[in-house]
Amino acid sequence: MPEAIVAFLDSSDFESAVRNAVWLGGDADTQACVAGALAEAYYGGVPTHIVTETQRRLDPEIVHVLELFHNMI
Repeated sequence: MPEAIVAFLDSSDFESAVRNAVWLGGDADTQACVAGALAEAYYGGVPTHIVTETQRRLDPEIVHVLELFHNMI
């Protein structure tokens, strides 16, 4: 967990926070999730280009579930 926080603190935007966390190695997926969550809150969300590209790669049924969840909050 401390590594994820450091990755966020050393970032300049959402993407750099996630990249910093992955670069550390080890449990990179967990570190990236934590750093990304902090960066999302601090920087005001996930950049549109990242959301768009991610949704393009997902199964349409999963995108639908994500949209339903997003509309609940």
